Amino acid sequence: MKIRIKGNSVRIRIVKTELDNFGKDGFLEEHTEFPNGRLTYRLESKAGISDLEANINGSIITVYMPEAMKKEWVATETVGYRTDMPLGEGNSLFILIEKDFKCLDGEVLEDQSDNFDNPSQVC
Repeated sequence: MKIRIKGNSVRIRIVKTELDNFGKDGFLEEHTEFPNGRLTYRLESKAGISDLEANINGSIITVYMPEAMKKEWVATETVGYRTDMPLGEGNSLFILIEKDFKCLDGEVLEDQSDNFDNPSQVC
């Protein structure tokens, strides 16, 4: 699972095995270690919500996906989901959750064997 944060946007990309695990377990979690602490980011399915939501608690970022959306995502070719989560005072947080395709980055610097096949190109 990869996370990208820029301004008021959060994007999470996941590979095939992670999507399978998310479908079975209802959550994914990664950690990034720093000298003075650890950043944790999670993708979690949640009942009772109708759209993507996000929260930060200390050094833990959690993005929530509605249970029905998770079931659809795992069972279909849907690439991902996006929303603008209202924050109040005219601000919002853009959230994007998507399958990680092969050949998205110009130079391949990482193992992409578990990535989804890119429908736009051949590596």
